[in-house]
Amino acid sequence: MLKRYYVILPEVQGSVEEEWKQCLDQILSIRNSGLTPVRINIFADLPDFETSNSVRKDILDSAINAFGPVCPALNLTVHPPGKPWKTAVEAAFVVTGSFDITSRFFDSLPYLILESEKGRELWAGGLSSFGYPDDTRTAAEKAFKLVLAILEREKMSLNDIVRQWNYIGDILNIRGDYQNYQIFNEVRSEYYNRYRTVKGFPAATGVGMKHGGVIIDFCALQPHKSVMIRPVENPNQVNAYEYGQTVLKGLADKGKHEKHAPQFERGLLLANYSHSTLYISGTASIIGQETVGVGDIEKQTIVTIENIKKLSDPARISELVSRPHAPGEKYGLLRTYVKRQSDFGVVRQICEKFFPQIPVSYVEADICRDDLLIEIEGEAEMKQ
Repeated sequence: MLKRYYVILPEVQGSVEEEWKQCLDQILSIRNSGLTPVRINIFADLPDFETSNSVRKDILDSAINAFGPVCPALNLTVHPPGKPWKTAVEAAFVVTGSFDITSRFFDSLPYLILESEKGRELWAGGLSSFGYPDDTRTAAEKAFKLVLAILEREKMSLNDIVRQWNYIGDILNIRGDYQNYQIFNEVRSEYYNRYRTVKGFPAATGVGMKHGGVIIDFCALQPHKSVMIRPVENPNQVNAYEYGQTVLKGLADKGKHEKHAPQFERGLLLANYSHSTLYISGTASIIGQETVGVGDIEKQTIVTIENIKKLSDPARISELVSRPHAPGEKYGLLRTYVKRQSDFGVVRQICEKFFPQIPVSYVEADICRDDLLIEIEGEAEMKQ
């Protein structure tokens, strides 16, 4: 709620660590202007699983030392940014003093609690065993257990998660007829069925990550009674959790007759009497439940943006909450996952046309279908 986002790039080419240091200096400069960082995502180009784990530890240790007693939630994922950079950073800030902020650690992993009249938020990132690169099921189970442990420690539950990011190594890979993304969906379904008792799902993103494993970031919210939480559907798309078996790849989980569809809302709206925040899930070039524009990055980018515009249409949001909204929406951040580095230029040109003067990060990632070339997620604010 009411965050300010920055997309930060280095100024001089170097190693991942050298470029990170340049980005960190910029973050610290922004912090000195009266803003407090609450979430930092580092996207890096690293060659293999072992190197990724080693560099991740060194970079996160340097961040923890730099931020001191109020350390933001942190994560590093292997998502190469647009060339020539090896490192890019996405940082979320709040105005210093606008929240009561408590920084805590769980097994050396920092996370934040933000409290205000709007409720109590928990931001956590980088939840993973950082192991099991060839065993998606075990990697996913370990990540969800960490999520549960932090929530339990803070007297919260899976019911409170409003936004979730799922990074799945080699997402499209099929081993023994079982696809990594589908394996993750089975594990997510098991944990949601066991520990989530409310109707509906969080907004979420599920994208590929190089070098195996599973990492989860999330935001959980215990809202003040004045805040309503509503799922937002796209009338041009089938809800992801209602997908038919034909678009789900690989075999069903052992002992099961059907595969579980991805469990997330297209968008999730958090609204009080003054404004609304819309979490926009990872959105792609899908109409109904079918991919549109196969092989055409320009077409897929435009259809994806049209889906986001449809989802965040202020008129539909007003109907959803039975309150008038001012015309238009203000996007605080967009994150764009692009399958091929060669498409970055086209994607950037289109996004700058539709979303001028909005922070947009561009990273390389496989999308959850092999015929999808792009996915975009975001966050929008709407005043009433």
